[in-house]
Amino acid sequence: QVQLVESGGGLVQVGGSLRLSCAASGRTFSNYAMGWFRQAPGKEREFVAGISWTGGRTSYADSVKGRFTISRDNAKNTVYLQINSLKPDDTAVYYCAAVEYGSRRLEDRSRYAYWGQGTQVTVSS
Repeated sequence: QVQLVESGGGLVQVGGSLRLSCAASGRTFSNYAMGWFRQAPGKEREFVAGISWTGGRTSYADSVKGRFTISRDNAKNTVYLQINSLKPDDTAVYYCAAVEYGSRRLEDRSRYAYWGQGTQVTVSS
């Protein structure tokens, strides 16, 4: 079992940047692949970015490639999502998720067993 807590969301202007954090409990954080998903009102939760349990592989949705960067710091039990060049359609609740020893198909929501409560990102003009 692992508990996840997101932070770092807020209100940002178009073109701005934001860094989201996801803190995980336990001493086995390094065994988990981590993913970021987002959900806008009335829409399904969609994949944003993922990183393998080894940190050797990353995956991004086409809509965020070149703007978003996922990284992890196992010493801090934390995964990050650096968001640059924000657009209005980036507005959503952002969730982090975890799957033990995940490496492939990081974009597949069904693989993730644990989820945080989410943090709101709002992009204004």
